[in-house]
Amino acid sequence: MRVAWTVARREVWSFFISPVAYVLLLVWLLFSGITFYYLVVIFSSQPMGASATASPLSLFFGGTTLFYLPLFLFAPIMTMRLLAEERSSGTLEPLLTVPVSEVSLVIGKYLAAMCFWVVLWLPTLVYVWIAGSAGQGVLDPGTLGATYLGIACIGFFYMAVGLLMSAVSRNQIVAATLTFLVLAGIFLLGLGGYVFTDEEARGIFEYVGIWSQMEAFSKGIVDTRYLVYDLSLALLGVFLSVRAVQANRWQ
Repeated sequence: MRVAWTVARREVWSFFISPVAYVLLLVWLLFSGITFYYLVVIFSSQPMGASATASPLSLFFGGTTLFYLPLFLFAPIMTMRLLAEERSSGTLEPLLTVPVSEVSLVIGKYLAAMCFWVVLWLPTLVYVWIAGSAGQGVLDPGTLGATYLGIACIGFFYMAVGLLMSAVSRNQIVAATLTFLVLAGIFLLGLGGYVFTDEEARGIFEYVGIWSQMEAFSKGIVDTRYLVYDLSLALLGVFLSVRAVQANRWQ
């Protein structure tokens, strides 16, 4: 694990000394800030009691498509360089010749990706504070913890998908494109829960859907089925990434 932490620190350092990181954070802050302001304005304009089951925070954290759509762009950008850049620049092979195993390399890259994910969502705590100060439907600590747990689980899943696509791609553009297509495809698949009338089919689609997952977590409901689903896919993505790096070494 010490080697994995070293790889993670190297990756985080190289990411945050590049202008891409700050452009990404600036765009995210602008988008999330505008989205939160827009939801607060809409919520405030509703008649008293019309939005008793919702709040600006619950809408912001998964209640609208504005939560999910930017993630299809930000997640690929955050993960596209993890392994694809090493391969395209020719540094992957020399890196694997030093005492760094494939497992340590992949886990280190994955830890760095999760660090990017945490940094992306830390500023949203300001919106929680603003909502609490203004009395705009502040979340209680349990619901707030469940909401951020749901965001963390989505991060485990999304970062693993991005890592895997980066591991099997020859360059960053291909990695980002594949990640976008996979994440968007899974999201659209989950929308089947709102389309099909058959209870069994609806339950299956809702289970794989990120929207239904965040709806539950944002209400303070910690459904262990979603935890198992996200963590299982994350472990699968990391495992397949290790196998992809090993296959590259054999070649």
